[in-house]
Parts: sequence; C-alpha cells; structure tokens
Amino acid sequence: MQYRGLGSSELKVSEISFGTWAIGGAWGNVNDKESLLALEAAIDKGVNFFDTADVYGDGHSERLLAQATKGREDEIHIATKFCRAGDIHDPATYSEASVRAYCEASLKRLERERIDLYQIHCPPMPILKNGSVFEVLDKLQQEGKIRHYGVSVESVEEGLFCLEQPNVRALQVIYNIFRQKPLELLNEAHRRGVGILVRLPLASGLLTGKFTASSTFEADDHRRFNENGEAFNVGETFAGLGFAKGVELADQLRWIAEGRGNMTRASLRWLLDHEAVTCVIPGFRNVRQVEDNLAALDVPSFTADERERLAAFYEEQVHPFIRGSY
Repeated sequence: MQYRGLGSSELKVSEISFGTWAIGGAWGNVNDKESLLALEAAIDKGVNFFDTADVYGDGHSERLLAQATKGREDEIHIATKFCRAGDIHDPATYSEASVRAYCEASLKRLERERIDLYQIHCPPMPILKNGSVFEVLDKLQQEGKIRHYGVSVESVEEGLFCLEQPNVRALQVIYNIFRQKPLELLNEAHRRGVGILVRLPLASGLLTGKFTASSTFEADDHRRFNENGEAFNVGETFAGLGFAKGVELADQLRWIAEGRGNMTRASLRWLLDHEAVTCVIPGFRNVRQVEDNLAALDVPSFTADERERLAAFYEEQVHPFIRGSY
C-alpha cells in the first residue's frame, strides 16, 4: 500500500481507501457480517482511511466503522459528513446548534472523541456563499471535536469556491473515466495544497463492465430509484448517465482491461495515475470486492497514448450525455 498526503494536512492516507455508502444502505440488501469481514480485510491490507456519512443507513455505516476500528482510532482515519439529515436548503441546518448536534451524534456512533475529516455533504451554493458554516467548523476544530474539515461538492463551481476558504483541507468530488470535466478542479486543488477524495470512481458500477442492458437492481438500491435524479442529484448515480447509455459506453471501454485484469482495476488505476488525486474511495459489500479494488495497485499505469484516447472518448462519446450538476 502506498500513502499520499491529504493536501497540506499532516494526514497520510492510503491511496485506495473505501467509502461506506454501500454497507450503510441504498445499494440493495446488506449483510453486516460480510461488511465487517470486508472492513477487516481492507485494514489488514493497509487501508487506513474510510469515508462515511451520518445518513448512510441512518448512521449504520458509522456504527460498523466503530466496531471495525475499535482500539485503532489513532491509526485508522475516518471522514464523515453532515447536513443531509436535515433540509439542505435551510440555513438553520448549518447553524452552530445544528452542526454541533450532527457532530456529537456522529462522534457517539463512531465511538470516538474526534473526527479526522468532517465534511459538509453536498450543500447548495447559496449556503456555501453565506459562509457561516465555515465559521462553525472553525470553532469545532478549535475545540478538538474535528481534526480537519472539507466539502463534498457536486460541481466544479462549488469546488472552486470552497478552495477560497482558508481552512478547507479536502474536497470530495465525482471523478472517473465517464466524468472527466472536474480535472480542472483537481489541478487547482493540487496547486493550493487541498486534498482530493474521488467518490464514485466506478460510476456506480458501470466501469466494472459487469452490467448488461437487462441488469436490474433491488427496490432500495439508488441505481433503481435515482437513475434520473428522482431522489437526489442525478450525477450521484451512474455519473449522470442514463443506465442504458452507460452500459453501451462501458462496452466500448473493454480494451482498458487488457493487461490489467479487469475494468475495475483499470478504472481505478486511471484515477491513481493523476497526481492531484489523494485517494479513491470505491464502495464495497464483501471481501471479494475489497480485494479486487486493491488489486488496482499492482496493474500497469496508462500510457500517454491511452490517456489521450480516453480523453477523446469522453469528449466525443460521453460528455454530451452527462446530466446533473457539473
């Protein structure tokens, strides 16, 4: 395992880390025993950073992380998020009283005294421009409740605005072969010493190459109920592509797996080849998925010609079909 600095902070995090949305809920049925075994396998392989949120299974993923990291709080870093348990458009959701309550609730579920990275969970631009939430986070940081803070953003515009805030140490962004526009944001963050956590690196599974046009999803899986943005930003599901189009495009990318084992490993390797990326945070539900994701560390990087081919593919074949904040 290799470790990268989280921007200008003192934290060094595993370049492949993991997100816990899938083991919390909204990705179909979950099995806590399998989830805990998978967390243990990841930690045994050197993963020292996990991303979660208070709304993943109504705090369920935070509780699972507490079990998996008990006694290792100093060596296993956790990032969690807040605000989506309330009305994200209501300024009251970001008041000191509200944010403090969200923070204390997460600390209790995580069974920790301090959150390593506390992130605002995809807030609207007017809230960011108001700025008062950053003052609240500064106060929590001064009190030792949080170590650092960042923002999970939906668009390049939001990310660039957050880079202007002096104490933002990390941005979490959607970035993958199907979602390449944020590269300009990644490069600017790198220039300013702000860490980048890449979420949805596999475009909700499209870039694993395992789906066909006839694939279906369980009723409680967001890939079934949010394909067109019915529940939240459409960009959070299949990177903003319609499912049928996404499958069609993924079929055209099967060449990336040549010499790299499979499309999953190749897609993660493509991300890790960017120096601006601090870590990728794919989801998982079992040990097999953890091991397959970690195998990306050992596959060949992309050549300059391959990268140019993928950039052209994105511009010509993918970008016209992307929907959602960008």
